[in-house]
This record gives sequence, structure tokens and C-alpha cells, in this order.
Amino acid sequence: MTWLITGGAGYIGAHVVRAMTEAGERAVVYDDLSTGIAERIPAGVPLVVGSTLDGERVARTLAEHAVTGVIHLAAKKQVGESVELPLHYYRENVEGLRVLLEAVTDAGVTSFVFSSSAAVYGMPDVELVTEETPCVPMSPYGETKLAGEWLVRATGRATGLSTASLRYFNVAGAATPELADVGVFNLVPMVFERLTEKAPPRIFGDDYPTPDGTCVRDYIHVVDLAEAHVAAAHALQTSPGHDLTLNIGRGEGVSVREMIDRVNAVTGYDRPPTVSPRRPGDPARVVASADRITTHLGWKARHDVQDMIASAWEGWVRLHPGAARV
Repeated sequence: MTWLITGGAGYIGAHVVRAMTEAGERAVVYDDLSTGIAERIPAGVPLVVGSTLDGERVARTLAEHAVTGVIHLAAKKQVGESVELPLHYYRENVEGLRVLLEAVTDAGVTSFVFSSSAAVYGMPDVELVTEETPCVPMSPYGETKLAGEWLVRATGRATGLSTASLRYFNVAGAATPELADVGVFNLVPMVFERLTEKAPPRIFGDDYPTPDGTCVRDYIHVVDLAEAHVAAAHALQTSPGHDLTLNIGRGEGVSVREMIDRVNAVTGYDRPPTVSPRRPGDPARVVASADRITTHLGWKARHDVQDMIASAWEGWVRLHPGAARV
């Protein structure tokens, strides 16, 4: 098969491209390069620069490369920005997906893997989040991901397209320093940035109903996440008719304070955090149950939090050489 990977020049997308090619699959990247980096794409993998809103370009790409499966990662993904620009997020994430699915079904593509998010759950008041936990997203970003799942599932049922929606939890780490996340939107790079600036890391709220009062999250190594995409793609390829919705996490909660302590230990810094007031909308605990993906795909995360921090730090130091402790 040939897989079109939208957003394949991004942080997660580049890891998925790498994993798919290492698994022997042919890949084509489709990316508008608004946040993606072309140099992340392996040699020999074609890159088509374009938007998923450009239906004609998508259709032409599917035909020219004889695409038989799609992994759709291209999306806007900043929660705060989505609150300020909801129309932009709905246009890019929902309308872009609709245009893509129309081209996919017209082209006779048989398999479709959709990049969703734990943001669809909102603030679940449960110990472990299962795929049956009610979805009550708290941001336009989360809403667009849930709407995307509905659209993917409805299209599959109407056309016979085999589909999988993968709900990511908190992604960190890197396969190599060159593929590290260059954004500063998640906890690990945010802590790196503060340490590099000789400033204390920030904790937003330490009065949550958790063991140490700080928020608890489930972290997943980007390499494990990429391998979950490979497993989903192979399942759709070998067993047509699938309609899967799967959590991608480790089932292990780590608090913000624990993560900061671990980052300090890995980086060689010893900078205690400061505590600021809670941020609106931050749930106390969001930890995945990953039982379903293990049952259906035989996938299980292999990397721990130490691996995530260490590999992410290598990438950070590559981009910020002055950050390294000597």
C-alpha cells in the first residue's frame, strides 16, 4: 500500500512517517508547511505542499501516487488559540477533513486513520478514561476533534471506508534530536524553556485533589505513538471494515510537580518551581485506559517518562546549545 500522511512534516507526523517507512510501507507526505519542517522528511519520501482545503490538489495527489490509505494528522492544535479563533479552527480542522474525506472516497481509498485527542473528553471525573467515557470537550479545538471523529465514522459507515480514530494523551520525547518538538506549548518544553532562561518552572495550581496537589496527566512517548499508527494502519489494511476508536496512552499518571522534579534530574538543573493560580479549565486528573488498543491491535507503550524527558532534552539542547549544563 501507499499511505498519504497529512501533516507529515510536523513533530508527530515526521515520527509517523519514519515508523511507517521502517515498517516497509510506502509513504507520501502532504503538508502546507505552516508549522511543518521539510527537512524532517526522510530521503526518498515525496512531499506535496498543499492544504487539505484544496480538494483538487488532494485529489491529484491521491491519483498521482496511487494512494490506498491515509493517515490524517494535519490540524491546528493549540487549545488557547482555538478559543480566540474558533472559526479558523473549525475551517481548518473540520472543513479540511470534510474536503479530504470527499477526495478519499472519490479516489477509492480503503483505509483512513484519524489523529484525534484526549481533548475530546474535557474534564472527566474518573480514575481511568476509557473510550466509553462521555466526551464533553472544553475548547473549540476539542470540539473539532470530536466532530472529526463523527465525520470519519459516518463516512466509513456510508462508504465502507475502514477507519480508526486515535485519541492521543500527552505526547513527549523524540526518536532523534533532529525530530524533536520545536514548539513550546506542552509541559516538558515549557519547563526546558524556563530552565534555559534561568527562571523557575511554573506550576499552575497546587490545590487539586491529587496526591501532591498538582494536576496529573498521562504521558506517551512520540515513538510509541508513531508505532500505534503503524499498528492501526496494518489492522485496517489486513481486516477491512474496521471502525475503531482507541486511546493512546500508558495508563500511568504523573503529576506536574513530579515531572518538573524529573526534568531537573535529567537536565542537571536544580531549580524548584513556583506556584501560580490555577488556569481555567485544567482538570485535576486525566489518565488513559489503554486496554482496548492492546486487545485490538496488540500495541503497548514501551518507553517510560525518563526516556521521554531525556530524548526531548537532547533535541532541546541541539536547538539551544547554551541550555546544556557543563
